Amino acid sequence: MNDVRDIMRNSAKVLNSLNRHSKDLNYKYERLYRILFNTEMYAVTYQRIAPKQGNMTEGTDGKTIDGMSIKRIENLIASLKDESYQPKPSRRTYIPKKNGKMRPLGIPATEDKLLQEVVKMVLEAIYEESFEYTSHGFRPKRSCHTALKQIEKSFCGVKWYIEGDIKGFFDNINHDVMIGILEERINDARFIRLIRKFLNAGYIEDWEYFHTYNGTPQGGIISPVLANIYLDKLDKYMAEYAAKFDRNARKEVNPQYRHYQRKKERAKKALKSAVSLEERKLLVGQIRKYDNLMLQTSAKNDMDCNYKRLKYVRYADDFLCGVIGSKEDAMTIKSDIKNFISDKLKLELSDEKTLITHSETPAKFLGFHIRNRKCMETKRDSLGRKKRSRNKTVEIKIPKDTVKKKLLAYDVVEIKKHNGKEIWKPKARPELNFNDDLEILRRYNSEIRGLYNYFGIAVNCAAQLSNFGYIMEYSMYKTFAAKYRSKVKKICKKYKHNGIFCVKYQNNAGKQKEEYFYKGGFKRQKPSKDNKIDILPKFIMHTSTTSLMDRLKAEKCELCGAKGHLEMHHVRKLKNLQNKEPWERHMIARKRKTIALCGTCHKKIHYGTI
Repeated sequence: MNDVRDIMRNSAKVLNSLNRHSKDLNYKYERLYRILFNTEMYAVTYQRIAPKQGNMTEGTDGKTIDGMSIKRIENLIASLKDESYQPKPSRRTYIPKKNGKMRPLGIPATEDKLLQEVVKMVLEAIYEESFEYTSHGFRPKRSCHTALKQIEKSFCGVKWYIEGDIKGFFDNINHDVMIGILEERINDARFIRLIRKFLNAGYIEDWEYFHTYNGTPQGGIISPVLANIYLDKLDKYMAEYAAKFDRNARKEVNPQYRHYQRKKERAKKALKSAVSLEERKLLVGQIRKYDNLMLQTSAKNDMDCNYKRLKYVRYADDFLCGVIGSKEDAMTIKSDIKNFISDKLKLELSDEKTLITHSETPAKFLGFHIRNRKCMETKRDSLGRKKRSRNKTVEIKIPKDTVKKKLLAYDVVEIKKHNGKEIWKPKARPELNFNDDLEILRRYNSEIRGLYNYFGIAVNCAAQLSNFGYIMEYSMYKTFAAKYRSKVKKICKKYKHNGIFCVKYQNNAGKQKEEYFYKGGFKRQKPSKDNKIDILPKFIMHTSTTSLMDRLKAEKCELCGAKGHLEMHHVRKLKNLQNKEPWERHMIARKRKTIALCGTCHKKIHYGTI
């Protein structure tokens, strides 16, 4: 191990030294709490969280990231050293869910965010490489798409799907179980007590304080990594379960298929010694006949009860199991998972969302429909041989109502019924009338690209998203027409260039620019064929001295040049600046949402007297 002082100074060395023992599940980490005294760690976390607009929202202490200074960080470290630090309760608000319900969201205080980011970095360094490859939620280089790619790669041939959903997972995490799991690898009482403080911090809603006896902080930075540490127990249980459940290396051969294969081999052997043309034609006809019969017959015995497999993928609190076996096997697996989650993790499976479905019936996972094809279509391989290459492979599709729900959520479509059929008619969005042309165009483009980027890997994305693109395009035309009290035909004549809708504008340098409506099409984005999807990404933390902290350490006001203690002034968006005051022009010229100021200048900006 390198010199302790060197490690304490360099955050990259701190994290990589922790990561070195991540795969060793028997290794006990000690003296983690002292890492929280390292100012370099806070420099990195401050740089990470500063650009996010949410940090300009006040916590329960009435403060935002505006006014961040070295002194605030030093005060935070001092409170950690004497263990007087107590996280403030988060301010609770609610955001809408897709099903119409409301999801609670907590807004922590700024100092709590900084510290939680440091703790998150430490926990990720410790646990990341010990996580199972089947876990894809809230992890570096992992996403919904990597989970779907794994399903497409490894779920071929399954007979049953088990759709799993844990009821109210983030609200029902048992604190004692969580602490017990952490103590298996962490032998540092002060660090564990700090995690306990975060879990028990509580929240304030309608000016009333509520203590949290279960669950992780909603909106808390450490919540996702704590959730993965908690559910890693389930991942490891499923890995052990699959190892015991799996049986036999191969399925037994289908006797009928083997019969046709032998007949074909005999005909091919006879063809070699055949002399007459008529005899050769007869034998070639027989070979083709048995080829077609083999293509119509499964090579393996699909009813082989001695061949079993269990596949498993998890994203956050949603998981999907694929079973090659009987329905009774699937029901037993579901029951065993339910018992494990209840007994060991003190959680409950959602009965209404945890379903067993046949693999030819679509299962729901991460907003997609997933099923296994039953396809007799043939395709020639590289040697020209016919193969049923798509049979029993995984098909990922966009559900029929997804586009409809998204259009209704954006309020861009009016649906009428005529003779029992739905007629979709684009409509304007009056709420955008006071936005400028470029903002309206970019709003529509971002919404189209956002949906396409997520659902682009589905096999039916071209058909489904073409309708979405059409409605969005004509809704935009109608929005422009409503804004200028004109007609769609006149708007298109004015804005279209070479058949594409275009908005002209000037950039900050005064140059004339053009931005076009999205015309990239909706061709399917083929999932990666990378055969290394099972391999965990190597977790190495690269950090460097941050510009924000350098500017604070310079102790020279960027506005008046005065020497001394500085505070960082933040704005939510650069476009909100009026370009009237010297400090606004300074930030706009440097394209920065921050400016390091002395206390006097910072107060004058807030008082409007500068």
